[in-house]
Amino acid sequence: MTAPGPAAPPPPSVPPGVPPVAGSPTPAPPPEPGVPAPPPGPGVAPPFAAPPTEGRRARLWLGLGVGALAVLLCCGGGGAAVVGLAVSNAQAIQEQGRTVTNNYYRALVDRNWSKAYDQLCADARRRESRPEFEQRVATEPQITGYRVGTVDAQTLTVPVDVTLAGGKREAQTVTLSPDQQTGAVEVCGVS
Repeated sequence: MTAPGPAAPPPPSVPPGVPPVAGSPTPAPPPEPGVPAPPPGPGVAPPFAAPPTEGRRARLWLGLGVGALAVLLCCGGGGAAVVGLAVSNAQAIQEQGRTVTNNYYRALVDRNWSKAYDQLCADARRRESRPEFEQRVATEPQITGYRVGTVDAQTLTVPVDVTLAGGKREAQTVTLSPDQQTGAVEVCGVS
């Protein structure tokens, strides 16, 4: 056992505004009214012995799965949109090419030269004026029937089987061109 000794003197009080001397304990300032006291220092038991881990892995895998799904939708959806756009564009060219070719030949069969001239592209109209076009097609053998083939989207050409007056048949190829202003397909030449 140890014998009790004299009590240690209380720590010296430091007046406000004077820095404490190194190695001397500093008293804690008194709490301000209405402000809660700071939490106790070392040696106090935390509310949890260790951070909770319950459900942590499930949340991690769920988050990774959602992220992967988002990436897949963005990339896969974008790829599908590009493919869909290409298919849609090819179908639009097919439809427009067949329609303008059909309108051109229908006007020739009906001897409506002005309407046939309206189906021509700007370049063809620069090469030949409306009166020159009407005079030229009026002197050519009369077309009495036609059958429009499938548009080649790569070369923008359409095969047309033409029946002339007197029953003679010939194969013609229509060259198409997109209008720079409207984007519509127009007849730009026949060979």
